[in-house]
Amino acid sequence: MTSRAERVTKAVIPAAGLGTRFLPATKAIPKEMLPVVDRPAIQYVVEEAVAAGLDDVLMITGRNKRALEDHFDRHWELEQVLEAKGDRFRLDRLRRSTVLADVHYVRQGDPLGLGHAVLCAEKHVGDEAFAVLLGDDLIDARDELLARMLRVRAERGGSVVALLEVAPEQVHLYGCAAVLRTDEDDVVQVTGLVEKPDADQAPSNLAVIGRYVLDPAVFAALRRTSPGRGNEIQLTDALQSLAAGEQAGAGVWGVVFHGRRYDTGDRLDYLKAVVQLGVEHEEFGEDFHVWLREWVAAS
Repeated sequence: MTSRAERVTKAVIPAAGLGTRFLPATKAIPKEMLPVVDRPAIQYVVEEAVAAGLDDVLMITGRNKRALEDHFDRHWELEQVLEAKGDRFRLDRLRRSTVLADVHYVRQGDPLGLGHAVLCAEKHVGDEAFAVLLGDDLIDARDELLARMLRVRAERGGSVVALLEVAPEQVHLYGCAAVLRTDEDDVVQVTGLVEKPDADQAPSNLAVIGRYVLDPAVFAALRRTSPGRGNEIQLTDALQSLAAGEQAGAGVWGVVFHGRRYDTGDRLDYLKAVVQLGVEHEEFGEDFHVWLREWVAAS
């Protein structure tokens, strides 16, 4: 029997990774602070959580992540300079990140994987359902995903994962779900999960992407989960035990996403994300698009 909770208000954002794929850019700057057009990637993620009604945000951080705290804090000196200049436009943009949500921080300490990072949130979350948003996945603000997942949780209980159809040659990059169809086209029941399977061993081409709405039962499942692939505690393994229906709060559902997703965890995809969001920017997107077409034509 799946469990239902009151309205979900808490979001957890794991942000303790070292960002080694972006070295040397991330030697002194957290990868979450790399700009995507004119905002750091992490701000897009917090804005998504807030838009879905999650105004209590916990970031799981590590060493050298102080810039995250600074970004969501007030910058009095800079604010005073902009106020003195009468630059209300830039002042409002500066202050936006400080009033988005009630943001908290806890350090992961040991780099023991995503499952361990989620477990670090237990004291803050308590016995409430909560969302997990990975900073490498940016979901376009025009495409509903997290709000849809929250509704599925409210209607069906249990935990909810976001799923994306991927090409067979990409399955090994993701957790992969075995599913049963439901009476809703975009909702499936997850019966099993495999972390980064070979293509010939994958139960489907539905990959788990970086959005979760989790029942608090996941914490007990994580404490029972032994280190798996990469000697890390895998969230996928804990969700597998919940999908098997072995305890209260069990049951896992999937929302199949067909919208726009930007992967900022890969250098090439990061560049694509900057271009895609740049051409749609409300201030200069049209001019950038014109320049880009002319540049491509001349290349």
